[in-house]
Amino acid sequence: MTNTSMRLDHVVLWVADPVAAAGFYETAVGLEPIKVAEFAEGKAAFPSVRVNEETILDLAPLGFAPRMKMLPGAAESAGHPVNHICLSLPADAFDALRARLQEHGVTVSYIDRDLSGARGNATRSFYFRDPDGNVFEARHYDG
Repeated sequence: MTNTSMRLDHVVLWVADPVAAAGFYETAVGLEPIKVAEFAEGKAAFPSVRVNEETILDLAPLGFAPRMKMLPGAAESAGHPVNHICLSLPADAFDALRARLQEHGVTVSYIDRDLSGARGNATRSFYFRDPDGNVFEARHYDG
C-alpha cells in the first residue's frame, strides 16, 4: 500500500462502559488497549483498542450520542450499532481467538466457509458479540 491508498482508520463502537469494553477486547479478543487509564482519569474522551498498526476501534460512551452533530441527522443515528465488523486473521490466530472467546464464555457461531470478503472467499469464518451487542465476524483466508 502507498500513502495514497484508502485505508480503514477506525470504527466507533457505542458501549455502555468503555473501561469494561476495553477489558473485553483485551482479554477475550486479544487487542491492545489504548488510553484506558487516561479515560478513567477523565483525561481522554474515550479509550480505544488497536486492531493493527493502522486501525483502531474507538469505544465511545453511549452518552456521547446526543453530541454527534457533525452532520444533520447524525445525533439521531448515533448509538445504532452497525450490522457487524469483520476481523481478518491468520489461521493460527483465528483458532486462538475462537478458543479464547470460548474460554471467556463468549458465544460463537458455527464456522462458515467460503464467505465473500475484501480478499475473495474466506476459508473459514465465525461470528460473536461483544458485551454491548456489537457483532463481529472473524475470518481467515488461505495464503
